[in-house]
Amino acid sequence: MSLWHRSIGKLYRSVVGKLWATIMLLVAVVLLIVGVFLLQYVDIWFKENNTHQVKVLFVVTAIIGFLLSTFFAFFLSKKIQQPLLQLKDAAVSISQGNYTTRVHIRSSDEIGELADTFNHMTEQLNKLIHDINHEKNHLASILRSMGDSVITFDAEGKVILTNPVGHLLINQWSGVELAWQEDESESSTAYSEVPMPLRELFQRVMEEGRDVTDKVHVLSSVWSVVMAPLQSKDVIRGAVAVIRNVTEEHKLEKLRRDFVANISHEIRTPLSMLQGYSEALLDDIVVSEEDRKELVQVIYDESLRMGRLVNDFLDIARMEAGHVDMNFQEIDLAHVLKRVHRKFQVYAKEREVRLVADLPNESLLVKEADEDRLEQVLTNLLDNALRHTPSGKSITISGQHANVNGRQYVELRVRDEGQGIPTEDVPFIFERFYKADKARKRGSSSGTGLGLAIVKNLIDLHQGRIVVESSSGTGTSFTILLPVEAHQ
Repeated sequence: MSLWHRSIGKLYRSVVGKLWATIMLLVAVVLLIVGVFLLQYVDIWFKENNTHQVKVLFVVTAIIGFLLSTFFAFFLSKKIQQPLLQLKDAAVSISQGNYTTRVHIRSSDEIGELADTFNHMTEQLNKLIHDINHEKNHLASILRSMGDSVITFDAEGKVILTNPVGHLLINQWSGVELAWQEDESESSTAYSEVPMPLRELFQRVMEEGRDVTDKVHVLSSVWSVVMAPLQSKDVIRGAVAVIRNVTEEHKLEKLRRDFVANISHEIRTPLSMLQGYSEALLDDIVVSEEDRKELVQVIYDESLRMGRLVNDFLDIARMEAGHVDMNFQEIDLAHVLKRVHRKFQVYAKEREVRLVADLPNESLLVKEADEDRLEQVLTNLLDNALRHTPSGKSITISGQHANVNGRQYVELRVRDEGQGIPTEDVPFIFERFYKADKARKRGSSSGTGLGLAIVKNLIDLHQGRIVVESSSGTGTSFTILLPVEAHQ
């Protein structure tokens, strides 16, 4: 806009200069006419009049000529200079941001055409500025509504534009000390105002002039970064980065890989045994009937184990997808504990483990619970306890009323005197296939590794809590709190 202002100023000075030249020429013409007039009558006046009268005539004539030339000069000056001043004032107004300014000049000469052109230009300029502001506001709204962080840097690495999420991210990263910062090199300090996690990517973009995509790890989070150069006439004038928090996606991908590895590990052993023993039977390698029955029993046990694995996997998949049918009703958990105790009593005697039921005399009523699902929870916990409790030790199942923060619960507990769980592993025992990668040894009756994950999901569906206390060599205690009142 200052360029337009300077152009109008040059035009104004040029026209004013020509105006004064025109005025001077007009004065000269008037004086020339007066001089010719004087020359025609000077001889007559010299003959008929005296010298004094001639002097008076010259003075009067000069005064009349001066007044006429001044009048015409003032008239022409106003007629030409006034529209030019209007154009200049309009240009100044536009340079200050008032794009609705118009020049009201009605004439058919060059000045009028210039005024019409000026008004058309300001109208187009106002429309263009309005469209640019509209697009700017539109882009600003898009940036504000984006969940991803958008940060724009100039060529020196200074932040020139960011959305609110990006501003928060810069503040979070401003004080982050990363591992690679300890070995800071000259390349990493070249753009000191760029956040450390983005500095290497920014340098690559500025040097190579192409888009760069990468993942950066900041503390316990994983961020996906897409950075592109900002180019103008083949000159890189900065870069724009779009940053997204992909920590959850990263965890899910890791869980998926672990799941494939774990389920492959779980299925490989029974499949190998089924294949090997069935081949032995087909090839008549086993001669005696007793050995044949033993191999058939192993094949049967391993097929049951694979069936349990598939059923457990389907159960936990339905639970995590929220597709589990729950039959909530009022039940007495004391009856459930007694039934589970009777079911495992024979199995415990076979393993020479003492199974104790510590139940109160009164009932343990809860208003909303699924009896079958809670029996499945206790079955999984007792099955785990029996597999990891050596002969001569005991397992206790108990139930009682509890008051936690003014709310009534029924507390169920399964406590064993087995080998226990290492303290560092306790936070992870409710993950799927926890046992597949842990140090607890497998026996021939080893579970699928999904039991505790199923237990945790079922307790969550009852809006309850489960807590584990264990350490190596001291046994394990699982405590379940189920709300007495109906779920809200």
